[in-house]
Amino acid sequence: MIRFLKIASGAAFVCALATAAYAHAFLDRAIPGVGATVSGAPAQLQLSFTQDIVAAFSSVQIAAVGGGAVPAGKPTLSAPNVLSVTLGHALRPGVYRVSWHVVSVDTHATSGSYQFTVAP
Repeated sequence: MIRFLKIASGAAFVCALATAAYAHAFLDRAIPGVGATVSGAPAQLQLSFTQDIVAAFSSVQIAAVGGGAVPAGKPTLSAPNVLSVTLGHALRPGVYRVSWHVVSVDTHATSGSYQFTVAP
């Protein structure tokens, strides 16, 4: 019986850790997509996350790889888990890196980045 309780306690602990790992907002999909090549310059970015997020504590930056930052507006929520960012000007052909930092509604912060290419 004691052995069973030890095993059950260990299993419950592992399950609790696994549940905590899912309690973060990670990038689920993006427009333009991760690693995508687009034929036209996008007017905005849309980043969808695995959890609802708090826009006031979230940020998105875009920069040309090997170049400078691209002016962008303040991120807004277009859905509870989707950040939209309007770009300040049309992107020239090249590779761009999008860096994001978000706080989910359960107060966990995550960050990451991805690249996409605007074709000539």
